[in-house]
Amino acid sequence: MFKKLMLPVNLEEADTTRQAIETALEIGARDAELRLVNVQALLPATFIEYGPPDYEGEVRLVAEKQLAEIAGKIDFPRERVSTIVRVGSVYDEALTEAGEWGPDLIVICSNRPTLAKYLLGSNAAKIVRHATCSVLVVRR
Repeated sequence: MFKKLMLPVNLEEADTTRQAIETALEIGARDAELRLVNVQALLPATFIEYGPPDYEGEVRLVAEKQLAEIAGKIDFPRERVSTIVRVGSVYDEALTEAGEWGPDLIVICSNRPTLAKYLLGSNAAKIVRHATCSVLVVRR
C-alpha cells in the first residue's frame, strides 16, 4: 500500500516514538521504506555567544547517535530504514524533509491538545494542515 513512510521523531518521547513505529509497521509498512526524522531546535540568537563554538554540530552528532539507536531496534530490514537530523523549527523542517524525500504517508504522534495547543497550534497540527501527502496522527 504505502511505499515510503516518514516518521518525525522526538528523542525526548521514547514511548510515543515506539508507538509511531509500531503503528507504521502495523499498517503494512513491511514492504516500504521508513525514514526517521529528528529536528533539533536552533539555539536562540541571544544565547549563541554563550554556547560552545560548534554547538549545532555537537547537538547534531548526539541526535544522530540516538536516532541510529532507535532505528537499530526496529525489527525491519536495515537497508529500508534511514535517518536524518535537521536543525530548525519542527514542523517547517519536517515538511521540508517530506518535500525532498517524497513519502506517501507521514506517521506522527501527538499528545492530547491542551488549551494552549488549541490556541497556538502543535507541530503535528501544522504538519497535518500543510503536508502534501497523507498524515496519520497517532494519539497516546
